[in-house]
Formats: sequence, structure tokens, C-alpha cells
Amino acid sequence: MPSKKTHERLSQLLNTELKLSASCSNITTLHLDHNNWQKAASNAAKLNYRFANIWAQDLGENIEINIILELQASYILLRTLVDINVPTIPSFTPYFPAANRLERHTHDMFGIVFFAHPDNRRWIRHQAWFAEQFPLRKNFPATKAPTTITPPDSNYPFLPISGSGIYEIPVGPVHAGIIEPGHFRFQVAGEDIITLEEHLGYTHKGIEKIAEGRKIDALIKLAGRVSGDSTASYAWSACSALENATCLEIPQRALHIRAIISERERIANHLGDFAAICNDVSYTFAYYQLTRLKELWLRLNASIFRHRFMMDCIIPGGVAMDINTENYQAMHQQILNFKSELNGLLPIFEAHSGLHGRIKTTGILTIEQAKIFGVLGYVGRSSGHKFDLRSDLAYPPYDKFKIHVPVFNTGDVLARLRVRFQEILFSLELIEQLLNTLPSGTIHTPWLTPTQTVEGIGLIEGWRGEIITFIRLNSDGLIERYFPRDPSWFSWPALEQLVLGNIVPDFPVCNKSINGSYSGVDL
Repeated sequence: MPSKKTHERLSQLLNTELKLSASCSNITTLHLDHNNWQKAASNAAKLNYRFANIWAQDLGENIEINIILELQASYILLRTLVDINVPTIPSFTPYFPAANRLERHTHDMFGIVFFAHPDNRRWIRHQAWFAEQFPLRKNFPATKAPTTITPPDSNYPFLPISGSGIYEIPVGPVHAGIIEPGHFRFQVAGEDIITLEEHLGYTHKGIEKIAEGRKIDALIKLAGRVSGDSTASYAWSACSALENATCLEIPQRALHIRAIISERERIANHLGDFAAICNDVSYTFAYYQLTRLKELWLRLNASIFRHRFMMDCIIPGGVAMDINTENYQAMHQQILNFKSELNGLLPIFEAHSGLHGRIKTTGILTIEQAKIFGVLGYVGRSSGHKFDLRSDLAYPPYDKFKIHVPVFNTGDVLARLRVRFQEILFSLELIEQLLNTLPSGTIHTPWLTPTQTVEGIGLIEGWRGEIITFIRLNSDGLIERYFPRDPSWFSWPALEQLVLGNIVPDFPVCNKSINGSYSGVDL
């Protein structure tokens, strides 16, 4: 297959045979000896692969480590085993900086030591866990409670910088607004930001652990609640992983409805982000207009899909509810109204010198920096990287449509705003096309529980970008491993870079232009 051919050079350099995965996802796999791991990292970097994901699994005597890389819109899975009693393996981070925090997360959860990793500070480990407790190993119970009060997480060793006139500004983890907690430590000279370091993990929910042993329906409910603003994207990615694992065929009508739900999620979040960015620079007119439109959009979601965020609509095998004639007409009319309003607002936004004065050349992420950090979605597309799974991988039903992907090269807050606006306009067009071509037929294929261990990978373009979900089922059809990788694993480190040289008052608008998910990385 073409995907296999893409990876032949890497296979030859590692002297290892390529294999297609047993599932229907058609992801090529390389099974490597752990002693060949560093060579794999070095050669993959030289061949210009992009680091996309890492997760581990406790298999008893061994821990299995998995890494997904991408090249030319083709994915490869690198897989190896390490002894659970001596879980040591070379780090990918020296070759792929995007692997940094995901490797730290894997160390904290499984006790794997990534030697040559540039940062061995704990990332996600709560103070309630002792040094030799690793929550995602099978011998660690999901319900175990600490016997004493957990000490405050106040001693994280932020990297100090000293010098004449340099001072620190701590922000969070408790914030003034109604947002999730995260700690930002600034080193500042005057008002110029010299460094920014983030510490996240305050919303850790134990998603990966409490997924173990769940039935399929319960897992999909959990997936839809990993990050509330991406409930449709996470549910679709998890369903895709399960459907690929079992080669379950989805009705065409259900696929169209899934895409409609996903594009409605994209529009709602882009409207909210656009409004919030304008609010951060005191452009109140835009804030009121865009939040009004978002509210109308969410109300129709609730009317048609019984939930403002459309939770629990995407299920294994299809969707939970159909679109009737009344729904069809309501969405069409809303699209007409939104096109008219947004096309009227765009010239006003583009002509507003006050808005442009605050966000043009602010928070620049260069094309090269975006590549180093592996950011995609609207952040990557604002910095010259066009990749979009809806067009580059073209999974159903997007394979039937021409997907417009807006790209800018300036990498500033203005570019990230413009990408959002262009994506809103295109998603309105796409929903209209999806409605006009909505196939007849059923909306659900019954789920058949497999009788043997199976695993699958789901790849979905969420509104923030590429979501990759891995699911493994045991022979009883229960969840053995679940790991969803949010795009924010890569955009949060990019935020630390793009604020450098900006002034402290511009941090809120830089932060909102990225809008990383705290919950998506604090599993």
C-alpha cells in the first residue's frame, strides 16, 4: 500500500520488516528491539518525520512503548518492549522536542526512565503518590485513596533566571476568570517577557486509569468528557479506534451526521475564541456580536441534538440521533443568517486599526518553530503548516468533499484570528454541502463484541487539530488501555516560545490565541 511504501526507507535503515496493523486503520508498524530505539529516533528525524504521539501499556513482565510518527500524511507506529523491572529506554526528545512532555507523562505514569531526556522533573505526578508508585501499572488500584492529607503542590522546581533588573511574576494556578487551573511563571525585565514556564496537571482526573475495565458504551461517555469543548471530536476519535479495531462498517448517513456535528463544534469554539481575543484587547463590539452568534449556535445544538455541546451523539457504529426535515430546515436557515452576519462583520474587523494594532506582530510563532513543536490545527496553519486530516488523510465522509484549508505565514495573533474566521466560513459551507448530500438509510450499525484481544487507532481532525486515540480491548470486550492525545500537548510548549520578547500585558491575548486545553493534557 502507499502508506507502507512511504516508510520503506526508515525500515531499511533499521533493518526491520514493515507490517500493516491487524486492524482496519492501515497504519504501518515497526516492531523494534529496545536497543534499536535511539537509532529509530535519529533516522526518523533525519528523514523529516513528525512526532505525533507516545503511550505505554503494562503487559505484565514487560511494558510496551508505542510511538506514532507521520510523514507525507502517512502514519507509522514504532513499538518496543522494556523489562518492567528495568524500564529504561532512550528518549526521543533530543531528536523531537515535541516528545518532551508526553515522555515525562509516560515516565510519571509507568516509571519508564527515558535516558538522555533533557528534563527529568515530574510533570503529572501528584504529591499523593510516592516515588515508586506508578498509577498506570496494573498493580495500582484506581480507587486507592491517600491515608493522609495530600501536601500542596507548591515545590515544583521552576528554572530560575538571575540578572540585573529581572524579576518573577507567578500567575495561577487559581485564576481570576472562570477557567481551568494552570501555573505560569514569568521571568521579566521591565515589561518584556524573558522566559515563560508552564506547570499544568492541576485538573488530573485519572481518565486513563478509570477507563480500564469499562464496557464500550461507558468508555465513549468518558471519552466525550475528556475535554468538554471537544466532546464530539473525542467521541468520534474513540469510536474510530474501536471501529478500526473490529472493522465495523459505518452507515453513510451516520458519517455525514458525525461530520455535521464535528463542524458545528468547530464553529462554536472558533466563535468563542474570536470573541475572547477581541475582549482581551477591549474590542467590546466584536465580543458582543460574536458571543451572541455563538449563543444562537449552541441553542440550535440543544434543540436538535439535545445538548448544547452535543454530548453522547456519536456512538460506536454511528450516531445516536437522526436529522429530520425540521432540523434540516433549521440548520439551513441558520447558515444563511450566519453567512450574512459574518460577511458583514468581517470588513469591520479588518478595518479596525485598534484591533490590528494590538494583535498584528504580537505572539509570533515562526514556521520553523511550529515545525519543531509539532503544532497543527489553527496554530500550525497560522504559521505556514497546512496539514489537516480532513483533506490530507481524507477519512469518510470528508473524502467526498473538497476541503479548503486556510494558511497564513505570519504566525502572529492576527493570523490565528484570521484562520479561525476563514474556518468558520468554510465550515458553514461544508455543513450546507453535507446537508444537501445527506444519504438515506440507517444511522447505526450494531456493535459486536470481539472474542479476542484487539486494538485500534482513531485519527480525527478536531477543532484544535489532530486527535489520536489508541484503544485496546481484552478478550472479554472490556477496555484494557485508552489513551487520547490532544493537540494541546504541542501547542502549550509553543505558547512558551511565542510570548518571548512580548510585553506582559500581551500574554492574555497570546494565550487565548493558542487556547490550549488544560483538561486535554491533564488526563
